[in-house]
Amino acid sequence: MKKIHLLLIKAFIRPFAVTFFIVMFILLMFFLFKYVDDLIGKGFEWYVIAELMMYASASNVAMALPLAILLSSIMTFGNLGENYELVAIKSAGVSLRKAMQPLLVLILGLAVASFFFSDYMLPKANLKYGSLLWDVRNKKLSFLIKPGVFNNSIPGYSMRVERKGEGAIDSLYGLMIYDHSGGNGIPQIIMAEKGKMSKTSDGNYMVLNLVNGVRYQEAGSNNGPYNPRQTFTRMRFKQTEVKFDFSSFKDMTRTQEQNFKNNAPMLNRKELIQRRDSLSKGLDSLGKALQTNAQFYFKQSTSVKGYTKVNTTPKEIKGSVVNLIPKDQKVQSLQSAFDQIEALKQTIKGQLPDYEFRSKEVLKAKIEYQRKYTLAVSCLLLFFIGAPLGAIIRKGGLGLPVVIAVIFFLFYHIISTVSEKSAKEGSLDPVIGMWMAVIILTPVGAFLTYKATVDSALFDIDYYKQLIVGVFKKLFNRKKAVDTRSEKS
Repeated sequence: MKKIHLLLIKAFIRPFAVTFFIVMFILLMFFLFKYVDDLIGKGFEWYVIAELMMYASASNVAMALPLAILLSSIMTFGNLGENYELVAIKSAGVSLRKAMQPLLVLILGLAVASFFFSDYMLPKANLKYGSLLWDVRNKKLSFLIKPGVFNNSIPGYSMRVERKGEGAIDSLYGLMIYDHSGGNGIPQIIMAEKGKMSKTSDGNYMVLNLVNGVRYQEAGSNNGPYNPRQTFTRMRFKQTEVKFDFSSFKDMTRTQEQNFKNNAPMLNRKELIQRRDSLSKGLDSLGKALQTNAQFYFKQSTSVKGYTKVNTTPKEIKGSVVNLIPKDQKVQSLQSAFDQIEALKQTIKGQLPDYEFRSKEVLKAKIEYQRKYTLAVSCLLLFFIGAPLGAIIRKGGLGLPVVIAVIFFLFYHIISTVSEKSAKEGSLDPVIGMWMAVIILTPVGAFLTYKATVDSALFDIDYYKQLIVGVFKKLFNRKKAVDTRSEKS
């Protein structure tokens, strides 16, 4: 019995390790393709790119581990079935359920390890990855400019450099800058021998220090399109600086700009619960404050509603309330009501972005909390899909098992992605959204496990051929019997 268990574990570990590293390699290639323009040929040291790839690979474990378990379990039991080793195991009195027990213990260990990884290691890796990527995008400012072409990404400016990165990463040579920020339609032209880019301490402005250049400035005409006395100014400088507004390049969210640690993927379970509770309390306080402010716009005569002790008899009003207002006060009353409504709208509009931001952050915290568990459960689920499939199809290698594994994993990934997006948008409960794929595929795993234990020919083509031929034979024999009876009659 122990030898059989050892055989199954050895047969599983090798394809698992191979498929896991292959999937990780493919996902890292996708990462490089996504950020190839920001990383390759930009003057970064090799260890910076290697460190960024290492942190990015940690987030790929959530996709690589379930896929590797699914594919390796199909290949393991497919190889055993193809080589009739599974038949020999069953003939020795070991059922498929007992044969799966050692691998089930191994998968349980991987699931527990993935849970602790997603709760302790992954948040730290995401934090380092986010901070390093932020540094890459913001500290290497000369990457925004490509040599030899005019760049218009900075609002109000058009810039061209001949070459860059010689001697220092942020160094520029042969600069030509068209400054359109004056607003009079006549740009200033700045030409400099070299320059260097830096960023202010608050990160709001980018400073370009220029050396050995000329500034050309043409005065606007006050006497129509033609002015024979129009002035033209040329100023030479040894050193000067130009300051650009850098706010347009800040593509990070508000939470990431303030504090990386407050981002949901960078928190563990305990921190996610604290963040969710604090955001929920903030939402309640914001709603109560908005309700209190709105009550001041609803009045009874000159007293604020809810703050008067005068009891008056309710008056039944028929028709429009406007008709009860005296004619000499109607315009003033309508204007006052309109002003109050506009003030209330502005109050709500001013607090609405903060309310929406907090609501989305609460949803993200709930989603990330559930993600800590879904990774471990998905490993178990895909094992109970892959192992029975391998025992049923009885094909090993990288042919049919890979095709079937990819189909099932795509089905799982599409369901989880769509449901997670719906949960982030608020159209689906975060718990249901994160567990939707598990809920849908659990009956599939139970069905496949049952079919494998009873030696079902679910994917046997010869079985379906014989079934179809048998149906046609029955129909042909029935028709022949009917024709014979009609002839006799």
